[in-house]
Amino acid sequence: MKIKEVQIEHPYYGYRRIWREINKNGGDTTETTVRRVMRRFGITAVFPGKNLSKACKYHKKYPYLLRNKVIRYPNQVWSTDITYIKLSTGNVYLMAIIDWFSRKVLSWRVFNTMDALQYANLLKETIEEYGCPAIFNTDQGSQFTSDVFIKVLVDYDIQISMDGKERALDNIRIERLWRSLKYEDIYLKRYETMKDLKAGINAYFNFYNTARFHQSLDYNVPDEMYKCFQYNELERKRAA
Repeated sequence: MKIKEVQIEHPYYGYRRIWREINKNGGDTTETTVRRVMRRFGITAVFPGKNLSKACKYHKKYPYLLRNKVIRYPNQVWSTDITYIKLSTGNVYLMAIIDWFSRKVLSWRVFNTMDALQYANLLKETIEEYGCPAIFNTDQGSQFTSDVFIKVLVDYDIQISMDGKERALDNIRIERLWRSLKYEDIYLKRYETMKDLKAGINAYFNFYNTARFHQSLDYNVPDEMYKCFQYNELERKRAA
């Protein structure tokens, strides 16, 4: 078992736990070697990022619906998150919506502010393009618990799921997406302008969806998984 294989399977493992996992599965390496290799190739554990989306104590919070949930088909579960990106002119905020089954990035947009309405509009546009997911998962940030955002989900009769407090790993698939985007593109290219950033993200997500093989998808790409594994409505109901 290789370091990258363990890290993909357990993205929150640091070098000590990865070393133990490798040796437990028949490997023969040292803790120092694992640490050195991880540093060299920029392999790090996925930790909760900067808490951009602050909770509002007056907003209703919803339970987390995905614990031990088996994801069997596209549009069963979507999730979203916000991450910040530094430009020379200041921070901007990237929101993406992904399909959990296929890992496909369904939509994304870069914003200058944290206004909830613009995030709700992106959600609505995504639903209009791809149809409704059965479950939509977010963190407990005020943008996602706001009346305008919740109204979109309620209007489309979508089940609402929210990460537990300080439980970033509840939304691990999108945490992995942020890590891939930043380490494979943004940190390498160091975009200076909003125009260049948007063009770069667009190119990366096109690559991510159509050409980047995923070990967790048995080395398929998200677009193929999304298109090839969509069941008819009866099959979806039977699988739920």
